[in-house]
Amino acid sequence: MALTTAFTKSLGVRHPIVLAPMGGSAGGALAAAVSEGGGLGMVAGGRSGREWLGRELELAAGLTDRPWGIGFLSWEVDLDTVAWALEHRPAAVLLSFGDPTPFADRIRDAGARLMVQVTTLDEARQALDAGADFVVAQGGEAGGHGGLRATLPFVPAVADLAAPTPVLAAGGIADGRGLAAVLALGAAGAVMGTRFQVSQEALVAPELVKRLLAAGSEDTERNRVLDIARGAPWPAHYTARTLRNAVIDRWRGREEELRHDATAQQTYREAAQGGDLDIVPIWAGEALDLITETCSATDLVTEIAERAEHALASAGRS
Repeated sequence: MALTTAFTKSLGVRHPIVLAPMGGSAGGALAAAVSEGGGLGMVAGGRSGREWLGRELELAAGLTDRPWGIGFLSWEVDLDTVAWALEHRPAAVLLSFGDPTPFADRIRDAGARLMVQVTTLDEARQALDAGADFVVAQGGEAGGHGGLRATLPFVPAVADLAAPTPVLAAGGIADGRGLAAVLALGAAGAVMGTRFQVSQEALVAPELVKRLLAAGSEDTERNRVLDIARGAPWPAHYTARTLRNAVIDRWRGREEELRHDATAQQTYREAAQGGDLDIVPIWAGEALDLITETCSATDLVTEIAERAEHALASAGRS
């Protein structure tokens, strides 16, 4: 049974699986590997600058002739950067965390599909008003920044609101069972981050991969502490799910105190400059319990799709 959806037909991909454009992890090699596997690989536009991004976009384009895309933070990116990135001819652009309206026409005029990630129903309405081709309903189980809605009830609510615009699900999805579940909820596919963060092509240090593989869902926590400590200008209503650490434990519930403690912030930043994994953010979602090994992202896409097909075919059987 092939998993053919409105998403796979529109993008011309084999499987309804999208790589989340994770900052620090999703470079050109990982995006290409996911696309080669039949999904849609995404390069993280993020906050790395044009030199890094240009190199990674060229790498993705050089490693695959299949569709791939770019992800940007709507609150941070400017129109000139989006226009420049579109010259690399991505098949899709995913905008997250902010108003997509200023960029929507430019993206569609370039022939790319507009994907907008949302964390509330109001954001979903804004995405539809902007003309999104796909709405990504992100649940709070996701690693990194996001909102508080749980994936299971949020996805069908967005699907009902957005119809006939296809919806993709994100947050806590790491295997074929998760993909099958969100398809049953009315999604046209799934966006996965943490599962691909430990794949062989991800831009992740081996020691960080070890920590992710050794951790579980209960080791993660949504927090603002680390953004405040490192001076990250993220909008305050988007918390970040990371592995818990001593810095979070110390400042949990004292975020406003930390915000006004310049000495504590400076001490943290000096300590974090060396990339100490005991204090820097390690983005991770609640699906960690399901992630026990690393492998090629290309093989992983195929495995997830096959297991989703099996899960859907066998659902309801005793």
